[in-house]
Amino acid sequence: MSRRGAPEELRRLSASLREFIEYQRRLGLAWLEGNLPPVQAPLAASAISRPVEARAVAETTPPVSLDDIRQEMGDCRRCKLWRTRTNLVFGTGNPKARLMFIGEAPGAEEDQQGEPFVGAAGQLLNRLLERLGLNRQEVYITNVAKCRPPNNRNPDAEEIAACRPFLIQQIQAIQPRVIVTLGAVATHALLESKKPLNRLRGQWQTWQGIPVMPTFHPSYLLRVPQDRIKTWEDMQKVLAVCRDEAKAR
Repeated sequence: MSRRGAPEELRRLSASLREFIEYQRRLGLAWLEGNLPPVQAPLAASAISRPVEARAVAETTPPVSLDDIRQEMGDCRRCKLWRTRTNLVFGTGNPKARLMFIGEAPGAEEDQQGEPFVGAAGQLLNRLLERLGLNRQEVYITNVAKCRPPNNRNPDAEEIAACRPFLIQQIQAIQPRVIVTLGAVATHALLESKKPLNRLRGQWQTWQGIPVMPTFHPSYLLRVPQDRIKTWEDMQKVLAVCRDEAKAR
């Protein structure tokens, strides 16, 4: 390469690198901090806004293991919740589960034990799984936020943004056939939707080709037990899809 051609080649490589990083951010596969430096040349047209092509890239990228993801999180201090937590709550269950449950954030008992859904809401979830003929070892259970928000408040936008890339990698590592989102926070965080839960609950959604069933959070069902029948109906739909998928394999 001539000296005259070197700056042009470097500029092209810089533009390509910027495009790649922006693409990774859109997929939720990178959590780089700070602003990217400007480049002199405009970016070429890319597929970062096309979900079908994005899904194809995600499906062909070999997923890291759950152990790798947990190691990457380390003693996470990516948001302010680290200051008040006792334990980081990563997830539990079958690392190759066909069915994955996603809640919003750990509560007090989860924070103490370092495991999701072990308090009263978790006991209700366990009873639901038992009635469905399942147990915690067969499914995978996690939350959007991995640290307990003070006073069990909902995680805020900054806290969700800090944790969401790890949730995405958990899904890609597990490769579940069906995802159940428990409550509005988890549903909105995964689907990036602002529709009320009562318009999404019980209706199949998709995330990168995976069927997603939004339903009520167990903590809500403890307060409003008459709505448990609705979650039961939602889970019948989930079981039907899981059975059909198993027969097709």
